[in-house]
Amino acid sequence: MIVPRTRLLFWTAAIGLPFAFIAVIEPAALGFAFVAIAGLAVVTLIDAAMSYGRLRGIAFELPEIVRLTKDREGEVPITIHNESAREHELRVGLAFPREILTERPDVLTMAPAGAVAARVSWPITPVRRGNYPLDRVYVEGTSPLGFWSVRGSRPVRAELRVYPNLLSERRRLAAIFLNRGSFGMHAQRQVGQGREFEKLREYIPGDSFEDVHWKATAKRGKPITKMYQIERTQEVYVIIDTSRLSARTVRMETNGVEGDVSYLERFITASLILGMVAERQGDLFGLVTFGDKIHSFVRAKTGRAHFDTCRDALYTLEPQVVNPDFDELFTFLRLRLRRRALLLFLTNLDDTVLKESFVKNIEMVRRQHLCLVGMMTPPRVRPLFTDPQVETSSDVYQHLAGHLMWHDLREVDRVLQRMGVGFFLLDNERMCAEIVTQYTNVKQRQLI
Repeated sequence: MIVPRTRLLFWTAAIGLPFAFIAVIEPAALGFAFVAIAGLAVVTLIDAAMSYGRLRGIAFELPEIVRLTKDREGEVPITIHNESAREHELRVGLAFPREILTERPDVLTMAPAGAVAARVSWPITPVRRGNYPLDRVYVEGTSPLGFWSVRGSRPVRAELRVYPNLLSERRRLAAIFLNRGSFGMHAQRQVGQGREFEKLREYIPGDSFEDVHWKATAKRGKPITKMYQIERTQEVYVIIDTSRLSARTVRMETNGVEGDVSYLERFITASLILGMVAERQGDLFGLVTFGDKIHSFVRAKTGRAHFDTCRDALYTLEPQVVNPDFDELFTFLRLRLRRRALLLFLTNLDDTVLKESFVKNIEMVRRQHLCLVGMMTPPRVRPLFTDPQVETSSDVYQHLAGHLMWHDLREVDRVLQRMGVGFFLLDNERMCAEIVTQYTNVKQRQLI
């Protein structure tokens, strides 16, 4: 496809219009004006004919996977192959989705003569996590005389993967990521003697009779005591609810810009942060995501490659307009998780039907595993008379509704506590810190 350029319009205005005007006012100069206008037309047609195949030999190559971070500037590298080895001035364009922001609608570059390939980088800033494919590169070149622009497109195969931005949360939890002590900057005392068998030794007055190894005592003819050590490697699973209630939003400031963030977005960020902390503590980290069915299951492991696997399982996750199926979830956990583990459920129990279903089905796993339930605190859910900002009757009714919901959640807490399941409400701003605190408390008290 060819389109006229500014140079063609300029010479048309500079030659065609004046000579056409001269031919009108001076009939004797009609032949000369016709020759000038015809000459310009012939030159432009020859230039158009010479532009055919101008982009032949031009090809583009993009990486199959470009990894980016939400709200952080990145770049897309483009390699230009020039098989003709002739100098080309090119204008390159990519059709980015609206979730990918860029200040440059196109890139002007030069494929130099004698060069087989050239490379340019396109700066972009993604504003939403997800997977965004790129299948074509649009290119524009110039005709030999510069009267025409030659446009075309080339197929490519590239995938932009935008991952959650964990930088701000990591800064808030910087002490946890320091290699000083057991948790954060200071070592904390471990409560209890551990659960993992270490060795046998002779009985010492004061040892518990429960720790006496009776078979070894009978064999050696003297009391023998079992010694235990603290379990260093334990399994931690985060179970993320992607159903309709996870689509609710909260106001949050990100990079100085305040906007709405979904509950699910906060769940994903907190899960990856907890995965980093668990790896620092030597534990195995795994994931389960579910809605009306099980979406993904990542077996608990450790290492950089495993963290990348967990991140790939979460970065495309979106809320679904379905009810969570707790029957299928707990059946799945019962069958798949044989070893005792810490199960952290990130879900919403402010719906009466969902709450009853959750309490009923958690019976299948609560005796084998240590279960914790974290829930985002809904807006204005607090005890009555705790907020002094009440001015109108409408405010009174709103606070009364919040108090009733808070009372229902307290009932949920009491029911789960009686079952040995921990329940805690999460503040949006301190969500990651609160989840990590719950995890470190479990580690310190050796509850797993």
